[in-house]
Parts: sequence; structure tokens; C-alpha cells
Amino acid sequence: MPEYFVHETAEISKGAKIGKNTKIWHQSQVREEAEIGENCIISKCVYIDFGVKIGNNVKIQNGVSVYHGVIIEDEVFLGPHMTFTNDLYPRAFNSNWKCVNTLVKRGASIGANATIICGIIIGEYAMVGSGAVVTKNVPAYGLVFGNPAKLKGFVCKCGQKAKKIKEVANEVFMECTVCKTKFYINKEDYLLLGE
Repeated sequence: MPEYFVHETAEISKGAKIGKNTKIWHQSQVREEAEIGENCIISKCVYIDFGVKIGNNVKIQNGVSVYHGVIIEDEVFLGPHMTFTNDLYPRAFNSNWKCVNTLVKRGASIGANATIICGIIIGEYAMVGSGAVVTKNVPAYGLVFGNPAKLKGFVCKCGQKAKKIKEVANEVFMECTVCKTKFYINKEDYLLLGE
């Protein structure tokens, strides 16, 4: 008996690796050589392409497709119907297309119906707003939204907005406006707010 749950309507290819206590729900598909960590929730109608790597404690909501070339680290949240891409120059007739990788780092959250253009990195604990079209890297703790997505501020691990306390050398110290947790970000990232 496997140590994970798969709904009877889900399809799991041979060679896929699924971690302990993970749940894969209605009509989802996991392709060959995909790796899903422990304690994940793969919701209804999720497609996980071949060779995709997903960390532990990840929540993937309804209707998300995670295509080849996407790497999802631990504790990531992918909102309903958000979209990844993996080809910068898509053509139905191009047999020589090149897969362009995308990395979503630990603790990041991507809102419903957001689109992530391939070849970028979403930083640790970053938050992408619903409906955003992300065309460039998002810094750690960065809050982005809009089309194209723009950096609008920074958030705490808890997801609430953070404010600047002080600058020290190449770091900016931040404090959560709700839980009062203090953390730092790179000054270079903070200066992106001025763009």
C-alpha cells in the first residue's frame, strides 16, 4: 500500500515518485519521472508534466498545469488556474523548440489566474498577486501584481505587508505590519521599488 492518497480518477504514470502523506485529487495527472515531495496537496484537474520536481508541503490548487522545466521548492502555494509557460517562442509547428526553466523558491505564493513567463525565478516567500503577468524575476519577499507585474512592496513570511525600518550597508531591515517579525532583504532588491 502506498503511503500517499490518489483519487480513483487521477492518473499516475509509472516512474513518478510521490512522497508520504501527499494527496492527489480528482482527474489530476502526474507524468513519468515527476517527483512530488511529502505532505503535498494536488487539487482537482492538476497536470504535472514529466520530469517536474515539486518539494514538500506544496499546495497546488484546481486547474494548474506544471510543465516540464518548472521546479517548485518546499512550501509553495499555487493558486487556482495560475499558468506556467516553458517556451519563449511557441509555434505549433516548431519541432526544435527549447524548454526554458522556471524556479519557484521556498515559501513563495502565486495567486489565482497569474501567468508566469518562463525563464524567471520567483524568490523565497515572494507573493504574486492574482491575475498578474510575471515577465521578470521576483526578489525574495517581493510583492508583485499587475500586467506586466511590477514590484509594489515586500511581505513577511506570514504574507502580510512589511515596512522598512532601517538600512545597514547592503541590507534593508523590514518589519511585518501585522506579526511584527523582523527580517532583512538585499538593498539592491529594495531599490527595485523605484523602477
